Amino acid sequence: HNHEIHIATLKERIRIAREIHDNVGHMLSRSLLQSGALMAVNQQENLKEPLNALKDTLSSAMDAIRSSVHGLHDDSIDLESAITDLLSGFANYQVSLNYDMGRFVPSAVRYCFISVTKEALANIVRHSKATKISLTLREHPSFYQLVVEDNGTGADRTEAQGIGLLNMKERVDSLNGHFSVSSAHGFRIFVSVPNNADRRN
Repeated sequence: HNHEIHIATLKERIRIAREIHDNVGHMLSRSLLQSGALMAVNQQENLKEPLNALKDTLSSAMDAIRSSVHGLHDDSIDLESAITDLLSGFANYQVSLNYDMGRFVPSAVRYCFISVTKEALANIVRHSKATKISLTLREHPSFYQLVVEDNGTGADRTEAQGIGLLNMKERVDSLNGHFSVSSAHGFRIFVSVPNNADRRN
């Protein structure tokens, strides 16, 4: 229930931000054009600086509105919903999801976990005779963890999944994370990404 309220709140915040962007943004665009036109016709030396400053202020306001809307949009991509959506295509597998993440997950971590999960699931379909898939996403005090496991066989799977695994590793490396695979019992992908509490991108 809390989760639904959280999603509804985010959607409402995005709607308001879009409205501000469209309405105020439109007026700011017009003001920018008007100040540009004034600068073009201005003959007075003493007005050059203030007009320039006015144009800069309007530009900054426009940038601020754009980045607010963009930031809210990023926040609206809910990790749990995205992972659940990905798993919904795997009805013919026995799927288990263990999700234990805080409310705020940095967007870089979200996108990394979504893309690794996507790639891992595609690899299971392509290279494995698995019947069970297990996903764990957990937030620890100092790192975020993602584990994708299946009960498929095939000793050469690491080789067969080569490019896919390389893509995943690059994603994780870009966040200074740790990526490893194990094929001792089925196939297991283990990812951990450090939790830099001050990162808000």
